[in-house]
Amino acid sequence: MTMEQARAPRRAPDKPAESCPECLAWGVLYGGYCRACYDFRRRHPSAACAGCARVVPLKNSHCRLCWLQAAALSADPPVVTEDDLGRVTCHQLWFAGMTKMRGPRSGVRLRARLRASAVALPSPEPKPVDSGQLQLHLPGAGRAFDWVRHAEPTSPALIRARRIAQALGERRGWNTKLAAELDRALVILLSGHGDGEQFHYSDLIGVLHRYGVSINRVAEVLAEMGLLVDDRVPAFDTWLEDKLADLAPGIAADVRDWAQVLRHGGPRSQPRNINTVRRYVRAAHPVLVEWSTRHDHLREATIGDVNAVAGALRGHPRRRTLGALRSLTRHCKKNGTIFTDPAARVRIGHRDEPIILPLGSNQIDDATQAATTPAARIALALAAVHAARPEAIRTLRLDDVDLGNRRLTIGTVTRPLDELTHRLLIDWLEYRRRRWPNTANPHLIINKQTASTTRAISVNALTAPFRRRAATLEALRVDRQLDEALTHGPDPLHLAVLFGLDETTAIRYSTAARQILQTP
Repeated sequence: MTMEQARAPRRAPDKPAESCPECLAWGVLYGGYCRACYDFRRRHPSAACAGCARVVPLKNSHCRLCWLQAAALSADPPVVTEDDLGRVTCHQLWFAGMTKMRGPRSGVRLRARLRASAVALPSPEPKPVDSGQLQLHLPGAGRAFDWVRHAEPTSPALIRARRIAQALGERRGWNTKLAAELDRALVILLSGHGDGEQFHYSDLIGVLHRYGVSINRVAEVLAEMGLLVDDRVPAFDTWLEDKLADLAPGIAADVRDWAQVLRHGGPRSQPRNINTVRRYVRAAHPVLVEWSTRHDHLREATIGDVNAVAGALRGHPRRRTLGALRSLTRHCKKNGTIFTDPAARVRIGHRDEPIILPLGSNQIDDATQAATTPAARIALALAAVHAARPEAIRTLRLDDVDLGNRRLTIGTVTRPLDELTHRLLIDWLEYRRRRWPNTANPHLIINKQTASTTRAISVNALTAPFRRRAATLEALRVDRQLDEALTHGPDPLHLAVLFGLDETTAIRYSTAARQILQTP
């Protein structure tokens, strides 16, 4: 891969223009909708529109298309009134991204008139409750926060929250827009706040979702103030309970304890990846549902039941299901909830390792052409030159790159920097500095979602440019390790030292290289 290939010119996305199903605008869709409707439907529930009768997301009983038409008919743009909404009898079609809707309270002139004519009203006192939970005075079918009537800039809680938010913003490198959005949310929440009253996380969603504010940032400030009660239920727990509802109570209790130990670890076991736990539960679930029709507890299952499952399956489904059942019964035997392990002596069988073959030049060229951004180019180089996994690439930190000494640390392995990667790193770091000059994110690769935080980018964001390509980042990593074995000989020790592989994986690559070299 040459420098010219890595710096392929940026091209427009290969997405055809379509009609948005909600506002009917014509353009490139985002998640099946135009970008404005995509954000609109995240903030508003669906129902029958009072204007056009379509079942779509509504704001104050009207859909976004009716709001746009009312704005076009408004006598005092950009302010939209109820009379304007009532005069909508037809709809003008638009191109996506060319309109901006403003609600009744968002007009600049309307705000000016309100400030000029507003009478100072006392802020409503929060009602005392036995639980100590603040009863927000804002939520309601037709209620909206009015800055003149509701804001209390002198509130001690708000003053303290603003100091905390300012300190967080300086540490995280927030821009003025993010800081202003957070300040607006804090004013909405803490105006009229009483001493000792707390917020539940679930209440924040109902109040702030309509304003498009990051609830996580607000929650972080409230948590530092000691005012947040995090009542969120982990998505995994909800998913697990849905699965357990199909099982007998005795079996469900054992499966719940087994899944939680896999998820969080135990006295002699390490926590598993949450996706691994989900795969284990999914694999065992159909068998456990069938057993629940005949047994009330796993101690009633016999070797014959396990052998019947093994005989009905073949290939990978057999290995996956028996592996999950063996893990479950081993856990139950260890905890004493069953007397004997019915799956202990059932043979799972060996997995047939996939054949490793080198990528073709056209496949590598296709992946190279997909790298049209500085972040995608550096990800491509780390996978294709240094055999880094996508997980290792996204969690790579700035401290792992030593440009002066031309060294790069990936995991536990420190490698020399080649000229191509060194040049791409310099280009990326320069772009990163210009694009997000104040970011405090310690990770090497960031994007606009993570620049104002300290977390790593998601795997989806990293691998998106190479999706549906002939060679993904993972395929490039495998090809790089195989190429090393083909070039320097099938020596597993050399591969293990160079890439940090375990002995089994290094032997597998060496065996594949030896077979390729011996094939005439």
